[in-house]
Amino acid sequence: MKDNFNLIVAGYGGQGILTATEIIVGASLKEGNDVRETELHGLAQRGGSLDCHVRFGKKIFSPLVSRGEADLIIAFEAVEALRACYYANKETIVILNSKVFRSESKLKEIVAKIEKVAKKAYVIDADKIVRAETGAITGTNIFLLGYALGKGAIPLKKESILQSIKENIRPRFIDENMRLLEKGEKSD
Repeated sequence: MKDNFNLIVAGYGGQGILTATEIIVGASLKEGNDVRETELHGLAQRGGSLDCHVRFGKKIFSPLVSRGEADLIIAFEAVEALRACYYANKETIVILNSKVFRSESKLKEIVAKIEKVAKKAYVIDADKIVRAETGAITGTNIFLLGYALGKGAIPLKKESILQSIKENIRPRFIDENMRLLEKGEKSD
């Protein structure tokens, strides 16, 4: 890992963005990193856009990822992935759920635009996979975190993430979330 790692977690309110961010922060702290995070949102609690910035490494002074400085963008919805590309550069990895809030027909167009500004865009129908596994989509956040881990896109150890899940998820949901992390890690 370079000295500092810059991550954007993007989506809209109610998708578990804050929970995923707390898990990442907890895992990074366990690995001895200096960590800063913040959320940028409007009406997130009502389904509005929400970006969480997470920066970790040797020494972090500001929680905000600057324009063009993201190493990784994890997006829970395709339009939000495109919007978050403000922070992308030619080395940025973008992991996005194929869900498109307004129109499914726009996914290819959105991915093409993302690929113009980022190194790689990994697209997966996380909602479909999680729904098949659990009957709901509430674990999409953990699945996408596992997917990022499996692609080698996030410089954290699986053990640290698992421990952080145990500390940040209600006890009755821990086993399900651990399975979803594992499933995401092994997905193509």
